[in-house]
Amino acid sequence: MKIGLFIPCYVDAVYPEVGVATYKLLKHYGLDVTYPLNQTCCGQPMANAGFQRMSAPLVDKYESMFKGFDYVVMPSASCAAFVRVNYPDIMKGKHECEASKHTMDVVEFLHDVLKVKEVPGKFPHKVSVHNSCHGVRELGLSTPSETQNPKFNKIKDLLQLVDGIEIVEPERSDECCGFGGMFAVEETAVSVQMGIDKIKRHQATGASYITGPDSSCLMHMQGIAKRQKAPIEFIHVVQILAAGL
Repeated sequence: MKIGLFIPCYVDAVYPEVGVATYKLLKHYGLDVTYPLNQTCCGQPMANAGFQRMSAPLVDKYESMFKGFDYVVMPSASCAAFVRVNYPDIMKGKHECEASKHTMDVVEFLHDVLKVKEVPGKFPHKVSVHNSCHGVRELGLSTPSETQNPKFNKIKDLLQLVDGIEIVEPERSDECCGFGGMFAVEETAVSVQMGIDKIKRHQATGASYITGPDSSCLMHMQGIAKRQKAPIEFIHVVQILAAGL
């Protein structure tokens, strides 16, 4: 199985250890993983700012770069959702988006495609799971609380395979943390208060760490927690799954 590894620009710039953990974990399962060196942003920031059509050149580049792979895997639910959901609309009437059809967040790839039954990670800590908006409502990583469907959570399913971990969820488990890309810039006060409220609910679980599939959400909350000197740490879910590699 040929895997193209896409590392979002903000992960590459701020959290490169998340990209490294993703690569190591995929290689652990014997996959043929390639990281194209000339990859760039997926175009989501433009779309968040209201200029979705201007991201078309980035869509073309992504499609050209990753069209030969069986799957494109990335450690970002929001970027994976943007590629899969928005790319076909951006290129409507121009050409099919083949690579976007096979693009997946690393959590859903491990859970739905590889169907892993073991992970190498050992993490003897209490961890509160952050269910990011794109992951819940566009990728289906967990059940949206507003529906009456049977409950599931693919992040928790994978974390339960980790030796020594204790997994909890906060009250209002899939409520937004307030980041929302450009929302955090345009509505800073509201964004920050949402983040403060979210962190308090995570802390109320007694967890030492907050984890999730989006470094962007974790970055937003981490910044607020640091400013408020809140005693809680942040870690991407793939770093827990790959711990020890």
